[in-house]
Amino acid sequence: MEEIIWTKLAFRDTIDIHNYIAKDSELYARKTIESFFERVKILVKFPNAGRVVPEINKRPIKELIEGNYRIIYTNKKHKIYILRIHHSSRLITKSLKLK
Repeated sequence: MEEIIWTKLAFRDTIDIHNYIAKDSELYARKTIESFFERVKILVKFPNAGRVVPEINKRPIKELIEGNYRIIYTNKKHKIYILRIHHSSRLITKSLKLK
């Protein structure tokens, strides 16, 4: 069974996303963040459930889609590292620090 580990950057992403959405709706902001945590639970049983991030094209870096967001992760030695939460309308660039 895999362990889910949220990196500091991914956790910070959830805070930023929450704060942005909460400007219009605190309820929707909370539900959006909860959906991220629910979505990644699939990785406990199916660690390769996502697809390789096309822009990065490195086999261990994969993503799950949740609404308009991309949950970017990697798995190493029975641990799933949630690297970033990224809005799908934004381009992934080198500034998207994945380490």
